[in-house]
Amino acid sequence: MDRFDAMQAFVRVVESGSFTRAADTLHVSKTTVTQLVQQLEARLRVKLLHRTTRRVQVTADGAAYYERAVRLLADLDDAETSLSSASAAPRGRLRVDVPSPLARLILVPALPDFHARHPDIQLDMGVSDRMVDLIGDNVDCVLRGGEIKDQSLIARRVGDLQLGVYAAPGYLEGAGLPPHPKDLEDSHHRVVGFLWSRSGKTFPYAMRRGEEHVQVQGRYVLAVDDGNAYLAAGLAGMGILWLPHYMALPHLGSGELVPLFEDWELDPMPLYVAYPPNRHVSAKARAFIDWVAALMARHAPPGRPAVALASE
Repeated sequence: MDRFDAMQAFVRVVESGSFTRAADTLHVSKTTVTQLVQQLEARLRVKLLHRTTRRVQVTADGAAYYERAVRLLADLDDAETSLSSASAAPRGRLRVDVPSPLARLILVPALPDFHARHPDIQLDMGVSDRMVDLIGDNVDCVLRGGEIKDQSLIARRVGDLQLGVYAAPGYLEGAGLPPHPKDLEDSHHRVVGFLWSRSGKTFPYAMRRGEEHVQVQGRYVLAVDDGNAYLAAGLAGMGILWLPHYMALPHLGSGELVPLFEDWELDPMPLYVAYPPNRHVSAKARAFIDWVAALMARHAPPGRPAVALASE
């Protein structure tokens, strides 16, 4: 038994949920994949998979082995890449996690350019606003807005998201136009709350006008933990929004959103790519990070440091 082939076959079965699909991706027969997994189980003397006529389910031992196998395969791929001419042409599987609105509006539309530059990189993109355990979830890097609080991570600042305050016309028709940001605190006005994943709480936003500085949190009847849902709630008239300009822009021209407090300034939200310090930054990860940095330099170039901003 080739241990590398067996490990790779097992990983593909777990990820695809099927011996047939795993065989297709490996370009071998289903029989070969089945035999490799059986030989691996015999060598390890544990049951890795539960097989039924309808599905394949990983066992507890199989799940633990899968996590280690994925890392070993990734390390092997990185080692081969760094020691071969392939370092000039990055290849292999790359796992990243990015915020959902940024993926929908900026990253995914630009991915044809990334693929044209790096056709041999297989990108597995998690799209969420949740906190990700890079080691436990076996993610190579994450893209996140807000200051990175986890000091164990290496973070590269790739942009600053300019923020504004917005509301749907339907909301303003019912609640009226708030004359001052502090009117959002103790009045009939309401905001849409955003639950930051680390704390599960909402946080105030720093605003200033000349020498006047305020911290505004507002009162909400709905709070969500996903950027796309946050925007949808505001468009539905559920409350006032603090949005990066790139999220608001498509809805300003259509009249779906109206800007508020335009004579006030908000601190920008820094955007970081973060990755574990004990993990070698592979050529494929470096290619993605550099591409994201160049992309965000066009959409949200880094500016002055942000202060008093909530983050994960």
